[in-house]
Amino acid sequence: MDYKKEIQDLVDLVINQGASDLHLSAGRTPFVRISGSLIPLMKRKVISVEDMNGFFTALVSEQTKSILNKEKSADFSYSLENARFRGNAYFHQGSLSIALRLIPKNIRTLTQLNLPPILESFTRKAQGFFIVVGPIGNGKTTTLATLIDMINQTRSAHILTIEDPVEYMFESKKSIIDQREVRVDTPDFQSALTAMFREDIDVVMLGEMRDINTIGTAVTAAETGHLVFSTLHTNNAAQTINRIIDSFPPNQQDQIRIQLAGSLNGIFSQRLIPRISGGLIPAYELLINNNAVANLIREKRIHEINTIIETSSQEGMIDMDRSLAELVRAGEITVESAYVHSQNPKTLERLI
Repeated sequence: MDYKKEIQDLVDLVINQGASDLHLSAGRTPFVRISGSLIPLMKRKVISVEDMNGFFTALVSEQTKSILNKEKSADFSYSLENARFRGNAYFHQGSLSIALRLIPKNIRTLTQLNLPPILESFTRKAQGFFIVVGPIGNGKTTTLATLIDMINQTRSAHILTIEDPVEYMFESKKSIIDQREVRVDTPDFQSALTAMFREDIDVVMLGEMRDINTIGTAVTAAETGHLVFSTLHTNNAAQTINRIIDSFPPNQQDQIRIQLAGSLNGIFSQRLIPRISGGLIPAYELLINNNAVANLIREKRIHEINTIIETSSQEGMIDMDRSLAELVRAGEITVESAYVHSQNPKTLERLI
């Protein structure tokens, strides 16, 4: 079998069907994810062990093969003329599987993504820390790419992205953009972040904050004149702040709390929800760091942040339950979907 041609055929199907993910595994047909649901490609034959090895060889470099053999899972990127994918190869029960996430070629605007216009204000900041959070597969990377591209179009800045792997490919416009891939261009996130201080960087997009050293360096960078964007797999603003602080030893937590209170610009949490008319639409929460929020962070009163968000819509903050209620009232999502994603069902009930 010509595995490169077979991959191209599957990629064409993913694009034509509007799918977000492709799953390949021995012993079953390929699966795609469309609007959040996994769908088997029943017209395709069941994939054999030999097929999986062929797909893997066609998709990855020798370096990625070595990483898989050593670590039993490996991230990679894969590009074709009409598509780019973020991939992960892994073993289960001794059998190889591959998950591929489609990365659109074109970076969409806030309007096209149905995201709030106020997010643009965070691209105009001179320095500080902006974090996009939410579960895996809810559009965090896409949102960050849109914000970075807005800076690219409007400011003369030196932008650095540090990713594992590189996902969206940027074309330098008004800005200079350098994209560093972990294990290809840098040993790890921490090394690239540390080197950034000697590279005349204005803006950095950190694909993910995975450890205490990376988080600490990112916060320091935001304090020292850099505009930093990153992601975390957390559910909301309050949980994100707690996660960052709690990742440090007790004797360092007061210091990171003070640093975060002074450097944080905002936290944006989003969920992609099945749309009644088809596809997905985001619901979101936005925390903007003002004097009240900074005081709560410094005074260890993180549990009060949700109340600040709920009562500060006039300052541009957005409450998740209010966002869900607005989508229900607009006929975009069902009441049932809203309750599934609600953080406070009683509040949602009052708002609908």
